[in-house]
Amino acid sequence: MNPMIAALSQGRPLIGLWQALANAYTAEICASAGYDWLLFDGEHAPNTLQTLLAQLQAVSAAPVEAVARPPVGEPTVIKQYLDLGFRTLLIPMMESAEQAAGMVAATRYPPTGIRGVAGSTSRASRFGADTKYLSTAHEHLGLILQIESRAGLDAIEEIAAVEGVDALFIGPGDLAGALGHLGNPRHPDVQTAIDAAIERTLAVGCPVGIFALDAEDARRRFAQGVTFASVGTDIGLLAGGARALRRAMD
Repeated sequence: MNPMIAALSQGRPLIGLWQALANAYTAEICASAGYDWLLFDGEHAPNTLQTLLAQLQAVSAAPVEAVARPPVGEPTVIKQYLDLGFRTLLIPMMESAEQAAGMVAATRYPPTGIRGVAGSTSRASRFGADTKYLSTAHEHLGLILQIESRAGLDAIEEIAAVEGVDALFIGPGDLAGALGHLGNPRHPDVQTAIDAAIERTLAVGCPVGIFALDAEDARRRFAQGVTFASVGTDIGLLAGGARALRRAMD
């Protein structure tokens, strides 16, 4: 079983860090910092398949789960990410059970899904050395769907109930915009919607995670029953540290 999904099913809080610098060197540094998972962002970061591959290789020796977010929930892109060797995906902007079922199909080989068969040419199969990969790949995959719109909120129970969906993930940034409070995820309306989304997801027995606004927000969400949260970004650490050091010299 996918180790991250196994941990989520046990209710153990997992702390993550967003990777948006698109750099293998910084990814390797972050992988040794003790986080449970790192999110490699293909949606808003300047990543290509080649930069993602380099980062995946850079963190492979660390005891951290490499989670990838493709730019869009599209089967061709999902196929490429899986062939690279990512086994846990976080798909953005999910808004219906039909979409969710399509993402499950995109991660499974025929006859249960539509994932293209690469076999010995994919890194995921260790270039053919794992002779059982085609028949067992689905056992090790983790599929997390991101809820970040009004439509996603409205359909959250139906999305969570789709067989093959392992967890949901709340995106406060886009959700704030969708609710009319762009740039202000701390607005009471947004926070109320997030509270309800967490409660509704847990009520149907599905693990839920969130992009926490800061460490204190993450602690509060863990207390609510969230089982995985990102607590910052590599860009934020670099930018914050650089600015703090400069201010210290004034």
